[in-house]
Amino acid sequence: MRNFRELKVWEKAHAFVLGVYRATRRFPDDERYGLTSQVRRSSASVPSNLAEGCGRRTDRDLAHFCDIAMGSACESEYQLILAKDLDYIDTELHRQLEDQLLEVKRMLSGFTSAVRSRSDQ
Repeated sequence: MRNFRELKVWEKAHAFVLGVYRATRRFPDDERYGLTSQVRRSSASVPSNLAEGCGRRTDRDLAHFCDIAMGSACESEYQLILAKDLDYIDTELHRQLEDQLLEVKRMLSGFTSAVRSRSDQ
């Protein structure tokens, strides 16, 4: 078991979630249970799954939760495109959030590969 708070990828993912929550405050009220809820849930799922995976006993389990986190990151990526296309966020804010998310995805991919190589030994 490892401390998820010590992972740089978790820190970056957490910062991304905070940005998503700030951005979604501006979404229309009628999206409260729609896109607002969806993008908040999918973005929060990334660091949440990292935390859960770190609480598991094996690297194989951790890698599985990293895979789930990556799926949630991809889901968030689409939902932010949709929010931009619906004019809920402007192009600049979308670019900032997307840049953060792409960094998280790169770090998560590297972390997952490292965990998998340890579990194969």
